[in-house]
Amino acid sequence: MADQDRRERDEQSLVVADSDVLVRHLIADYLRHCGYTVIEAASFEEAVTVVEAGSITPAVVLSDVELSGNGNGFALREQLTRTRPEVRVILAGSITSATHAAADLCEEGPHLARPYDPQLVLERIRRHLARRNSQVNQ
Repeated sequence: MADQDRRERDEQSLVVADSDVLVRHLIADYLRHCGYTVIEAASFEEAVTVVEAGSITPAVVLSDVELSGNGNGFALREQLTRTRPEVRVILAGSITSATHAAADLCEEGPHLARPYDPQLVLERIRRHLARRNSQVNQ
């Protein structure tokens, strides 16, 4: 029963990684209002620490492409794919020509554009969770 409780808690947990404090707070508050537990990360390093050393395994990390610190959103997705493959990373933000090719490799389409459409963010998260639940139940 404890494992099921933990899975349910983790499924409702998200990380919002964005260097822009206003954007991060706005989207995190919106997702909290929608019933999710949200942990905020202001940099690449903070996002990695939250996910890899945290007491929860978030279902989704919503990351800005242009994070501060020693890595961007693409590097975050690559690292978490290696260390925490069960965590889905959804990239968002402005895609420059230098990162456009990498953005096209995202499973869910190129990316979520900024300014965020909160409904689209919520839809993308819910779609991922539904897909994940159907895979677990098979």
